[in-house]
Formats: sequence, structure tokens, C-alpha cells
Amino acid sequence: MKTKFWLALAASGGIAFGQDVDLGGVEKALQQLDSSGWQKQLDGSRMALEKLQAQMAFMGDSHFEALDFSGNAFLGNDFFPQGGDDSGETRSYSRGVRSLDKNQYEDAIRNFDAEIAAKGPRADGAMYWKAYAENQLGRRGEALKTIAELRRQFANSRWLNDAKALELEVRAQEGKPVNPGAESDDELKLMALNSLMQSDPNKAIPVLKRLLNSSQSPAIKDKAMFVLSQAGSADARQVLAEQAHSGNPDVQASAIRYLAMIGSDWSRTELANEYRASNDPHIKREILQGFMISGAKDKLLDLARSEKDPELRKQAINTLAQTGGKDELWTLYQSEQNADLRRQIVQSMLLDGDSAHLLTIAKTDRDPAIRKQAINTLALTGWGKDSGEMANLYRSETDPQLKREVINGLFLEGNAKVLVELARQEKDPELKRDMISHLALIHSKESTDYMMEILK
Repeated sequence: MKTKFWLALAASGGIAFGQDVDLGGVEKALQQLDSSGWQKQLDGSRMALEKLQAQMAFMGDSHFEALDFSGNAFLGNDFFPQGGDDSGETRSYSRGVRSLDKNQYEDAIRNFDAEIAAKGPRADGAMYWKAYAENQLGRRGEALKTIAELRRQFANSRWLNDAKALELEVRAQEGKPVNPGAESDDELKLMALNSLMQSDPNKAIPVLKRLLNSSQSPAIKDKAMFVLSQAGSADARQVLAEQAHSGNPDVQASAIRYLAMIGSDWSRTELANEYRASNDPHIKREILQGFMISGAKDKLLDLARSEKDPELRKQAINTLAQTGGKDELWTLYQSEQNADLRRQIVQSMLLDGDSAHLLTIAKTDRDPAIRKQAINTLALTGWGKDSGEMANLYRSETDPQLKREVINGLFLEGNAKVLVELARQEKDPELKRDMISHLALIHSKESTDYMMEILK
């Protein structure tokens, strides 16, 4: 089964490529990459491939091709792993939230307990949602104990206001029988609010605002923000902006995504203001993704130049590439002095398929490590296979180590024809042996014929 998609190759969200591929071929390519020093990237790519296969099995190929992979809005933020926030602990938190949305409260509690026990970066949020799940199961006493523990362990947490609202709700319900499987009327309320928003937004907006500040589930709050984002009124969008600037981190992250989807100059300015004001790396990463969704190349370029945090700066570079910012990345590359960031820019050029600039870097950069990465990245674009540029690059190169990188690149392309051609011309026995060892792993008529030629 073939489909067009963006496959993540870096756990930091740093490398991706879009092409028609056979999924079995992807797995083979991953094995090839494994032998080429790409272990960090492989961890993320295998995760992406597993999710891709699951999505395709569920929706079918035609539906899957219709999705927009320019951002994370359609498949969830963990489809492309985002570096330090993609730890096992944070994945436990994400799984817990998804279980809440499905009313699977026991599963949610188990996942939140894992985040809490590991002292993960979102342990305070996990403790709040654990108390929420306990309350939904009718375990009022346990919920109150969890809230008390949240206050004790996280005296400065941004979840404390939500915890206070939840505690009031729990105490009001104490002594009442509970049916965990009973359907609430929250969905009906939101449908009514959506209708009211169309006819009388002045009445609907205060109700939505109160809902966002209550102890509702993450799914309900997310839908409330969707209603606000679709309203079109300045007051509704102002409430959305307020949620993007304050509140618990989950609500804030959701509001940031909806602001990004609005895609106006006003919403991009609101996101930029929050980026400057926030000290939370998780929120800053959400805003970087928001800039990608809204196509804010100028703001991404500014952050790629000025951000002090190295990991956030790398993500700004990657995200700029995902917006198709070829010219912006090339300008950044030419002015950047830091070798690590220059390598990051080269790596990101695969995202926008900037083969022309990759070839220039592979030929002219003074840093051999950067030239090596440019050669590897150029090979992954597949651009040189038909143009013959990889062969030309090999012939013009004088450094034996970089010649080996070109050989490896030709192998990654599966370019047996050019490898055979170069092997016949190569005078250096070590380089020729390297080509033959790679050709032995490529199953093609050209490689088979050449092996027979050697045997004769």
C-alpha cells in the first residue's frame, strides 16, 4: 500500500521527507539507516511509521492521503515527537488525557500515576487529572486526598485554581450516588452554546468563559474553545486569547492551537506576545508549532536567530523548514556562526526538499562535518538519483572520507547504476571495495550483473 505522507526521521522533529513509498520499503530503509549512524532519528521514525500504519488501517488509504501533515493539529501533538517533551513520562500523561476523553478512568489513573511516580515534567497536571478521574469514579475521599497532595507537592502550580474548583465540586457531591458510565449533558450544552453563539453571542460568551474556568474534562474545554474560535466576533477571540495567556497548561496549549488556526495578523501577534512572556518550554514549543500552522515564517526566522535556549532554537529552525521557508533557512545558514546550529539548518533542509542549497553546502562548506551531513541529507532527498549530481559530487571530491559518505548516499538512494559506473572507474582499492560491499546489499539487475563481471 502506498501513500503520500511526511515521515519523521528525527526524535527532535528535525527530519522528515514527503514521497510515495511502500511501507515495507520504509522498514528496509530504516534498517539501512540504522547502519549509518542515524540511531537517534530512527527511534522517532519507527514511532511515526507505527502510527501511520495504525491510521491507515483505521481510515483507509484515500482518507489518509487527504489529511494535512503540515502540522500536528489533525493527528495530535505526539505524531511528530518534539524533543525533550517526548519523554516516557510525558507520554504517560498524554495517554492519561486520552483515556479521560474516552471515559476510561481506571486507565487514566494508571497513566497519571506513572507520570507522578517518575516525577515527570507534568506531574502536577497528572495529579489534578487523577483527582478528576477519581471523582468521576465516585471516589470522593481519594480525590480530596489527591488534591491535598497536589497543594503540598506543588505549592506554585498553575493547576491550583482548577484544583480549587474541583474540590468545591467534589465536596458538593459527597454522599450522592454516582454512576461512572452515565452520560453527562455537556455535549448538549455545547451544541446549545454553539447555536446561541450564532444568534446571540453576548449571552453565549460569558457561559463559555465560565465553562473554561470550571472543572470540566479536557475534551469539553477543547470543544468550548473551538466554538469561540469559530465565532468570528472580537469578544469571543479575546476570551480565546486570555486562555492562551493564562490558566492551566493544558487549556493554554489548546487555546494556542486554536489561535494559530485563525491565522490572522492579530492571532500571530498574540502568539508572539505569549512566547516572549512565557517561561514554560512546553508552551513555547506549542507556540512554535502554532507559527507553523499559521505560516508565520517571519516570526520563526526571528526566533531561529534570537532564541537563547538551544533546544527551542533548533525547533524554530525545524519548524521554519516545515513552513517551506527555503529562502529564510538559506539566509540563516549564511549568517550563522555556530557549527551545531549550522548542522541543524542543513538537517532541516530535508524538510523543505532544498536540494540545490544542500548540494552547494556539500561542495563548498569549509567544515568537513557539515559537508558530511549535507551529503547524507542530499541522499535522503533522492534528488541526485536522476540528475547525476551525486556521481559528479563523488568525482569532484578529494577527501576519501567524504567520498565514502557519497558512496553511502548512493547506497541509501539504491543507486546501483551509478555505484557500478563509479566502481569500474575507481583506482583506489579501498574505495572500490567499499562500493562493492554496498552493491552487494542492493538487489538489482545492475548490481547482479556487476558481481558476475567480477567473478569472471
